[in-house]
Order: sequence, then structure tokens, then C-alpha cells
Amino acid sequence: MSNTEAKAAAPQGYVLGATEGEHLVHWRDGGNIVIKVGSANRSDNLALGTQQVPVGAGIPIHRHIRMDEAFYVLEGSGIFTLNDVRHSFKKGGTIFIPKNAWHGFANPDRELLLLWIMAPPGLDGFFRDTCNPLGAPPKQLTREQINEIAGRYATEFGQ
Repeated sequence: MSNTEAKAAAPQGYVLGATEGEHLVHWRDGGNIVIKVGSANRSDNLALGTQQVPVGAGIPIHRHIRMDEAFYVLEGSGIFTLNDVRHSFKKGGTIFIPKNAWHGFANPDRELLLLWIMAPPGLDGFFRDTCNPLGAPPKQLTREQINEIAGRYATEFGQ
């Protein structure tokens, strides 16, 4: 099923294969992001996808003002920080982040593959506005531009 077909089918639901979805390349670290469910395919209540985080790239400390977020660790391990408390995690682990909680990932030794779920949607739009479709040249965004885009999706980064 193509993304166009998924958009048209969303009110009735849809099924995507393992390699299907909206494939993007992260602006900062070159990791792969695949959006499976989100606002672009008519999900008003949640977004879901996968994110590859290359070795050492991590995910900077940030928070989502209006959205709850959860991760399931498909591959890898590292340290997850939630409101200044560090937690080890590994493959098979589940992480829940309530709205407004500061959080981030460190993965100094292993690549991560994360399944993320956000309710209501927002992360999918942030990824669309900052990341690149496969084969497109990377967007050259300043920290100020990233923060402005994040603000549109009720997200802010720590200093």
C-alpha cells in the first residue's frame, strides 16, 4: 500500500508491510525514520513510527508540552534520561514519557532502533518539517530554525 492509498484508507484503517511507510532521513544524524501512522494519513489521535539512532548520536533532551510518548526498544541499548534521572535500557525495554517530562537518549556504544508512539500526533509533523525524503539533499537548518519548528509541534529542547 502506498502512502497515498493509506491516506485514502485511514477512516477504515489500513495495513502496511514491514518496509512501507513514509521514509525520511534525520537532519542531524542521518538515521532512518519511518512514519507508519500520523496526521498525514488521517490519524487525529496518535502517531507511530520507527527511528534509527546511529551509534553515539543520541536524542537531545527535550519535552512535548501536550503529548504523551512511548518507546519500545527494537534494537540496541543505552541510557535514557527522564526528568534528570538516568535509566539503563536495552532491547525489549519499554519507556513511557508523560507530557511535559524532559527526556533524552544516549547511545555511546550501540545503534538504536526505536518504535515510537505519540498521542496526540505531533512528532510526525516535526519529522516531516525537519527531515529529508530518501535521496533528497539534507536540509541545512540552524538551531533557531529547529527550535521554531519544534515550537509548532508543542515541543522544546533543553539548553
